[in-house]
Amino acid sequence: MAEFGPCEDWPVYWTCDIDTYSPEVTGYAVRAASRVLWALSGRRFGQCPVTWRPCADDCGDFTSVPLWDWRVGYSMPPWDFYRLPYCSGDCLGGCSCTHIPTIRLPDSVSRVVEVKLDGTPMATGTYRRDSRSLMRTDGHAWPRCNNLALDDDQPGTWSIAAILGEEVPDSGRLAMGELACEILKASSGVDCRLPPGVTQLVRQGVTIQYPDMGQLLKEGRTGLYLVDMFLAAENPDGLKQRGRVYNVDRVLRRRP
Repeated sequence: MAEFGPCEDWPVYWTCDIDTYSPEVTGYAVRAASRVLWALSGRRFGQCPVTWRPCADDCGDFTSVPLWDWRVGYSMPPWDFYRLPYCSGDCLGGCSCTHIPTIRLPDSVSRVVEVKLDGTPMATGTYRRDSRSLMRTDGHAWPRCNNLALDDDQPGTWSIAAILGEEVPDSGRLAMGELACEILKASSGVDCRLPPGVTQLVRQGVTIQYPDMGQLLKEGRTGLYLVDMFLAAENPDGLKQRGRVYNVDRVLRRRP
């Protein structure tokens, strides 16, 4: 699955005075810092709006448990495709003692924004989210078919609009401010605290030891206090991305 970067810039708690910099330069620094911290923190933080278009494998076959194509639409997807099973909600596995049509959602869903049926948003109270499930509570089943040739504001379609990902914590916003400030200074030719290429400097009998930049980068650190405190707390093992589980025996399906 392709991962192209954070969907939007991370929020910033500035740790320096940015009044002397132009909005254009400040924007460059924020975008650069967002991408760096997103990658170093394991591609975990930052929220993305998505719209799914569920559709069963075979709309005419009711003898087997259907699988759903999750059609995702956004410009810079961290996850570009889901194919998830449909859970009927019957009294199986302790799920429920009444029939509650249920769609399973990915763990990364932060909240469901809107559900449309036949181009019309469903009313509040006709569905609810419970952990990883989206349950329909108005006594009707979720549609098996979805006319993917039409936009989701047309009859015969349905869609789920949601927000994926975790919100950037306060420690991440402070880390953004520190890193973006140092990038601003470096881009303007001003002395900054980003680690230099040298590891040791001797002047007038005084030895100054600098961290090894190459080793820092290998460990997923930058040498900046707030940044490295955030990374040590949120990604102590230096993971490159969130864990995933793949079924090698699963039949490959077409992608949108």
